[in-house]
Amino acid sequence: MISGFSSALCVRPVVSFSNTIRGVHNHGRVTCLAMSMSSSSMTVARDAEYELESRKYELLNIIQDTQRGLVTTADQRSTIEEAMVVVEGFDAGKEIDLSKLDGTWRLQYTSAPDVLILFESAARLPFFQVGQIFQKFECQNESRGGLVRNVIKWSVPRLLEENEGATLIVSARFSCVSARNIYLKFEEIGFQNINISDDLQAVIAPAILPRSFLSLQILQFIQTFKAQIPVTSPERQSVGGLYYLSYLDKNMLLGRAVGGGGVFIFTRAHALIC
Repeated sequence: MISGFSSALCVRPVVSFSNTIRGVHNHGRVTCLAMSMSSSSMTVARDAEYELESRKYELLNIIQDTQRGLVTTADQRSTIEEAMVVVEGFDAGKEIDLSKLDGTWRLQYTSAPDVLILFESAARLPFFQVGQIFQKFECQNESRGGLVRNVIKWSVPRLLEENEGATLIVSARFSCVSARNIYLKFEEIGFQNINISDDLQAVIAPAILPRSFLSLQILQFIQTFKAQIPVTSPERQSVGGLYYLSYLDKNMLLGRAVGGGGVFIFTRAHALIC
């Protein structure tokens, strides 16, 4: 019995040690496989992000010399459309993230006729300038919509400051009607932030003292002037429109006005504009 017991003692540890070694090897293989898969996934994600940023850069580069869409040929518009479709493919099918949409966006390009007519007028008329155009979304704590302001900086040379002499704001409420579509319901048009030129200030209130109380009052009135014109009334239905947000991330917004209203390319603007 002692001999048998001794044999059992000699055999069992060898078997147990062998199983332990095998388990360690198997665990090592699983760990290595998991690390390899994780590394592979990170590489794929990194490559996809690089590809996306490259496509966005190409799109912005293509529109760079178009004067926000005013100066384009048919071939250029076709190339821009193809580049937009490529970028849109990276975000296809995802629902609108209102927290990303919230904030101010600067217009870089459009083919919308109602915006291009402003650029065309400024190009033809020596007394009219169009500065930067923004869309400002306010929807940070909303789940199905919010407020959007279309902000247009404009000026009259020699009377107002260059390009940003005054601000036109078209305000609208928007609601999410599908994963990517928002419906805009326009509410009012406003004029504010009138910055008159130095030449006009000199006419109204000459630098030579004493300035009259009336001239100072006129200057203050102009500089603080603000007007809102409602576009709705009990007798008149609000003007509205459907807007398709085809791509959205932290620094680029692509949109399409449903019904042939044109395309829009925006980039994030970090300055406070109204």
